[in-house]
Amino acid sequence: MIIKQLRKIIEIDQEKCDGCGLCAEACHEKAIEIGDGKARLVSESYCDGLGDCLPACPRDAIKIVTREADPFDEEAVQARVEGRCSSASPCNIAAASNPSSSALMQWPIQIHLVPPRAEYFQDAQLLIAADCTAFAAPGLQKGLMENRVTLIGCPKLDNIQAYLDKLTGIFRDNSVQHIRVLRMSVPCCGGIVGLVEKALERAGKDIPRETIILGTDGKIQEKKGA
Repeated sequence: MIIKQLRKIIEIDQEKCDGCGLCAEACHEKAIEIGDGKARLVSESYCDGLGDCLPACPRDAIKIVTREADPFDEEAVQARVEGRCSSASPCNIAAASNPSSSALMQWPIQIHLVPPRAEYFQDAQLLIAADCTAFAAPGLQKGLMENRVTLIGCPKLDNIQAYLDKLTGIFRDNSVQHIRVLRMSVPCCGGIVGLVEKALERAGKDIPRETIILGTDGKIQEKKGA
C-alpha cells in the first residue's frame, strides 16, 4: 500500500487551462498529458513538485501546493521517460523486448493527448491512423509508419469535436509537410478522412496528403492522393 506524504505538488486550474500543451513539453518527468483539451496530472508519483511547468503556462493555470500526495517515484519516472516497462510504469511489450524494432518517433500518439505545438510537428510528415489499423496491418511499423509522426484515434467512439480542434491547431501552427491518413474499409472509419479535410479547411492549409484504405485482412485495398 502506498502511504501518502505531505509534500509539494502541482495543481492545474481546469477553468484557466486552454490545453495548449506547453506545460507537457516543459515537464521533464512527463507527468502532464493533454486530454479532452485540458492539461492533467498523469500520476502524483510522477510529479517532483519543482514546477518546471509553471513558467511555460501562458494562462497562469498551474501553481504549486502543499498537500498529502503519493511520494515521488524516481524509478517509475525514469521508466516512463525511457519507455521501459516496470511494475509502476507498463509499456509496450513488443517494443521492450526489442527496442530497435519500433518505428515510433514520439509519445504520446493519441490525438487527444498530443500537444499541438510540440517541436516534432515542425516540418513533419504525419501518419493519422484509425486505431484499429494497428491490429490489422502487419507492415504498419516499417511500411506505413516509418519516419512519420504518428497520431491515432477512433472517429466513431471518441470526441470528434476535440479531435477537430486538435488537428486544426496542429495544421495551423506547424509546417507539416505531408499527411498520410490510414483507415479501415469499414464505413465507420471514413470519418477520420473527413476530420482531416475539415481541419485543413479550418486551418487554411492545403497540405499534400494521401489516404490508404485497409481491408479487414490487413491488405491495402485502395490508395488515394500522393
